[in-house]
Amino acid sequence: MTADTIGVGLVSVGWMGRLHSRAYRALPDHFPELGVQPRLVVAADPVEAARDQALERLGCERAVADWREVLADPEVDVVSICSPNFLHREVAVAAAEADKPFWIEKPMGRYASDSRQIHEAVQRAGVITSVGFNYRHAPAIQRARELVRSGRLGRITNVRGALLADYSSDPAAPLTWRFERDRAGSGVLGDLLSHGLDLAQYVVGRIASVTALAETFIETRPRPGRGIVDRTAAATGEHGPVENEDYAALLFRFEDGAVGTMDSSRVMRGPHAEYALEVYGTKGSVRWDFQRLNELDVFLDGQEVAGYTTHLVAPGDGEFARFQPGAGTAMGYDDLKTIEAAQFVAGVRRGEQLAPSVADGLAAASIVEAAEASLADGAWHDVARVDGPLTYRAATPVL
Repeated sequence: MTADTIGVGLVSVGWMGRLHSRAYRALPDHFPELGVQPRLVVAADPVEAARDQALERLGCERAVADWREVLADPEVDVVSICSPNFLHREVAVAAAEADKPFWIEKPMGRYASDSRQIHEAVQRAGVITSVGFNYRHAPAIQRARELVRSGRLGRITNVRGALLADYSSDPAAPLTWRFERDRAGSGVLGDLLSHGLDLAQYVVGRIASVTALAETFIETRPRPGRGIVDRTAAATGEHGPVENEDYAALLFRFEDGAVGTMDSSRVMRGPHAEYALEVYGTKGSVRWDFQRLNELDVFLDGQEVAGYTTHLVAPGDGEFARFQPGAGTAMGYDDLKTIEAAQFVAGVRRGEQLAPSVADGLAAASIVEAAEASLADGAWHDVARVDGPLTYRAATPVL
């Protein structure tokens, strides 16, 4: 890493790997003061077609089959880990041991035990990290957090969350690794609810205890054809069992006494990406839905007209001004990942944990762990505390 370049290594060239690459490339446009010119040094993927894409489409200088070559490359300063869940722990621990700062997608591990091993490796090595909790970077969420943390909503009484999607609603879709317990871990608990739980903690505060229920509605799926890993690909006629949950619902208590509910589905008919957070207090409330990314419904005591006002995010809300000049011109999903990349790279440059940390990743995984314990016995379970730089508690970083 020189004063103006940073060498990037990419592990896995799927949709998320391509998105990470775009986010790095967007930094000079949207965060010029970082003074960084990302250089896509090497990408690793066992699939030859993906390696070709890394070279021809992403502009990587090299492409290899083995991710270990990425960590061994002295020109790689930071690593993006975008591989399937079952590889996260091995790659992340190795990256920490190689003294490589890394940006890892969620769920950070298949299980909380995986996430703890990653967290422990990072604490030993002292490397800067980032976890892909991109929804917390939405300017509307930043405004909601300010309203909550400033006391404008009064004492927070209750929180509602929903992460409802249809990406697995077709029962004819193939039985990929996402439905296998050993390779994916949980279903929507880790894949979707980890996002919502991080949002709830980021806006309101620590979740201390939880009880849960879960259900698998599509119990079998056709096995995929040879070499198929994508959920949209064709499948064979032979069926196999779905080993993790399609739906989960949680009741939880915050450390400060507020209560909450949150549910999630990957087989819901109708919603595509209805990822919502609602926060209610004694003096007002806020409501946000990712499908209306650039809007925040706000009610505050003393408003001239009773009921919600729709606030269109604008310059002054989070990092909105870096992407659009005024309210009504929308930001998008990719922009949230660019903010995430900026926090990660700025943190690496400063030697300071700015982006969502592996401690944040473990905090979300610990809630999932408590929820899974509740699924086994039907009881309430306390959430294990996490040591380390929990950025959900920190002020929003100034970049």
